[in-house]
Amino acid sequence: MVASFTQACNLSSGPHLINMTKPLAMTTPSTKPVLAPVLFISHGAPLFAVSPGTSGPALTAYGKQLQAAHPLKGIVILSPHWMTERLTVMRNPKPKTYHDFGGFPPALYALQYPAPGDIELSDRVQALLAEAGLNPLHDPDRPLDHGVWVPLMHLFPNAELPVVQVSLPNGWGPEQVLKLGQALQILREQGILLIGSGSMTHNLAEFFGGDRKPDPYVEAFSRWVETALAKNDTAALLDYVNQAPSAKRAHPGDDHFLPLFFALGGAGSKATPTLFKP
Repeated sequence: MVASFTQACNLSSGPHLINMTKPLAMTTPSTKPVLAPVLFISHGAPLFAVSPGTSGPALTAYGKQLQAAHPLKGIVILSPHWMTERLTVMRNPKPKTYHDFGGFPPALYALQYPAPGDIELSDRVQALLAEAGLNPLHDPDRPLDHGVWVPLMHLFPNAELPVVQVSLPNGWGPEQVLKLGQALQILREQGILLIGSGSMTHNLAEFFGGDRKPDPYVEAFSRWVETALAKNDTAALLDYVNQAPSAKRAHPGDDHFLPLFFALGGAGSKATPTLFKP
């Protein structure tokens, strides 16, 4: 299922979703708080919203499993489609659905994802980031960009969970985004799902150049990332530009890969990733 979607868009590869924490079946001792999971999602092209193939229904089924296993109360998500000069937190009780793209079929622009915002959760996020010395701003008008609503409309189609988006500051690298995720770890004790929404690979020049068949470098880069995650080799991941095969080709710009580090930071150093392959 993932392979067919990858061939269709050539923007992401490997697993469509990585649960950065524990398998759903694993229980937590009663002496410890039950932690909400942390996800990294390759959100793909906007057309995934209207042409989900078999991956969309599989994500919906996975979302039901998540909600059955965890009493989720909200979502904090980082997407590369909201980049700012300073770190900013969405503080919008009713965020609109932002169709931040052009040249697609009219049906795509008619879609809405009416998830509510959460002012209290936004304030908690801002307080945690301030305590970490990250000095965030807030935006009362921020809508949900397609890096947020496209994957969420498949994962949680009822749009009932409140969503708070965090921006990706211009010029930030892997270490800074990792610290951003680390600052929000404690929210998992409160039933908040942390999501980094990006792409496992993201070479738009090759995509728009008409080459829609995945090149071998896509597979090589993806497997390298999966292996580093399985080994808990954070040092290698932080240095992926120098260590991963074809890193610059997989990500000519790093914006779509940086959400992985948000998820990695939120998951913690002892996390056990689970690859979701529908």
